[in-house]
Amino acid sequence: METVGFISVAITLFYMLHGERMINARHSMKIYLGSREPVNNHLPNCVLLKNLNNGSEDITVFGDGLALISSGLKYPGLPSSDVPGKIFFLNLKKSDMEPMELPISGKLDLETFNPHGISVYTSPANGTVYLFVVNHPQHKSQVELFKFDEAGLSLLHLNTFKHRLLHSVNNIVAVGVDRFYATNDHHFPDELLKTTVEPLLGQPLTNVVYYSTEEVKVVSEGYYMANGINISPDQRHIYVADILDHKVHVLERKTDNALVSVKSVSVGSFCDNIEVDPKTGDLWLGSLPNIWKMFQFDPKNPPGSEVIRIQNILSEEPVVTQVYADDGHVIMGSSVATVYGRKLLIGTVFHKTLCCDLD
Repeated sequence: METVGFISVAITLFYMLHGERMINARHSMKIYLGSREPVNNHLPNCVLLKNLNNGSEDITVFGDGLALISSGLKYPGLPSSDVPGKIFFLNLKKSDMEPMELPISGKLDLETFNPHGISVYTSPANGTVYLFVVNHPQHKSQVELFKFDEAGLSLLHLNTFKHRLLHSVNNIVAVGVDRFYATNDHHFPDELLKTTVEPLLGQPLTNVVYYSTEEVKVVSEGYYMANGINISPDQRHIYVADILDHKVHVLERKTDNALVSVKSVSVGSFCDNIEVDPKTGDLWLGSLPNIWKMFQFDPKNPPGSEVIRIQNILSEEPVVTQVYADDGHVIMGSSVATVYGRKLLIGTVFHKTLCCDLD
């Protein structure tokens, strides 16, 4: 009966919105026209990393050249492996550049582990490193908290955060041991409404949620598909990527954890995750030149990859630069890019991971 009710809602909304179909069609056309074929813009000394054969959807660098990587995402409509998701560790200071899988202890169900966006928080009190991971077991949405043991190279699962407002989480940025900002990439929690009604609406209905043990609230909304999220080095601004609108939004944090819109920057690509250089404040984006190829995957005509850097984003004239581009024959469907020194790491939703020299 519940399924029938959802179908009835979908049909009702269809007729209510019939008169706005041309508006929504124009938005769909904007997405279609936004897709393009990338012209290769390669960097020197690029190598594919070992062991990461099922994607590296999100990568975050912390400390002195240490990186954590989420792998094995199963996202509706995209290619994926039957192998459960994993978290990998990479020491960028070592010459072998070989990622290793981190063993996980605790009560987490590893068979259904489906990691998406990640964020690292280092305690200023004692230097303990915590890893936050968006997890989608059985198409659900929740956030896992781990303690990272650098000496033993392992993860200890500490907690699972769930809430009705965290219904379709894509990515997170941690701002404490028990608090974070999260993007919801869909408006409806129900899978049927996500795949039927929401594409028909074509409206900016997704949002950003602030979560803590004291309160959970929507702090920003009006995104077509809120995706990557990160924070400025001084902790004063939050950056949110709207993948379907080709923009990165700058939001100011308030003392009550609310967010106020400051500006948006067009990047000309379907921007996914955001990483921030802690030294320069530059934003690094893994982007998709052609999003249609991701959902209509053809290995003979693969989706390309693109890396975008935004410099001086808080200034009146931010500088948006394409740093790398590939037509999909080296690396397919980039989702994240991050730097350490003069090395650039490029991760993907379901393919390989590339490391290049920036010089």
